[in-house]
Amino acid sequence: MTRALSVGVSRGLLETRMFLRERDAVVFTFLLPVMLLAIFGSIFDYELGETGVSFRQYFTAGMIATGIMSVTFVNLGVAIAVERDDGTLKRLYGTPMPRASYFVGKTVLALILAVLETAVLLGVGIALFGLEPPADPGRWLTFAWVFVLGVASCALLGIAMSSLPRSGRSASGVLNLPFLALQFISGVFFAFGQLPGWLQQIAALFPLKWMCQGLRSALLPDALLAAEPAGAWEHGRIALILGAWCVAGLALCALTFRWKGKADG
Repeated sequence: MTRALSVGVSRGLLETRMFLRERDAVVFTFLLPVMLLAIFGSIFDYELGETGVSFRQYFTAGMIATGIMSVTFVNLGVAIAVERDDGTLKRLYGTPMPRASYFVGKTVLALILAVLETAVLLGVGIALFGLEPPADPGRWLTFAWVFVLGVASCALLGIAMSSLPRSGRSASGVLNLPFLALQFISGVFFAFGQLPGWLQQIAALFPLKWMCQGLRSALLPDALLAAEPAGAWEHGRIALILGAWCVAGLALCALTFRWKGKADG
């Protein structure tokens, strides 16, 4: 286990260096969320009811959650599908490398990218939209556990979903479709309480809604509770649902992950 962890961490750091050398991937991964935040934050400049909270700040919290899901669920799922399609996974399977090291490496890559993405978006929100970092240790703790559970659940789901595309070429479309749909119903582009009830119920089944809510509770004042459908931050429910998705994602990985492409039998 120690060797698997050591090899996995080394592989994850190597993959991170390789990713950062790909200028197009870096620009798309980090610049696109910043552009969306800057554009929509500039357009939708209004207060949410009588809460005194600007929608721009609300939107920033949602975009941080979106950024986390993007670099875990989407990036991991697409990358693994491509590696399966081009035979990389098949070749790795035949090497002495412990199988667990591959997943440790991908987790390290996703965690590093999620930290960088979060730092960039948080910095933009503070610089442009008056967002304030958590004001006390309790809010920082909330921010930390929501971040960790969000990264873990979305990374596991990305690994599990990587087996769904029929080829590496179709992976981006297959993974981005549910990701984009969830953004519109999870309290990112629209205040969650303004959505129809049936959409709220659908969104509540998936991690992104709870990541957004958890990050709002850490970054925004309690005056916003007047705009939350439940009238409370529901930290216990957030932890329970994100934890359940971690367990479900792990089970799905065990059931669906394939080292070979469909053409390899």
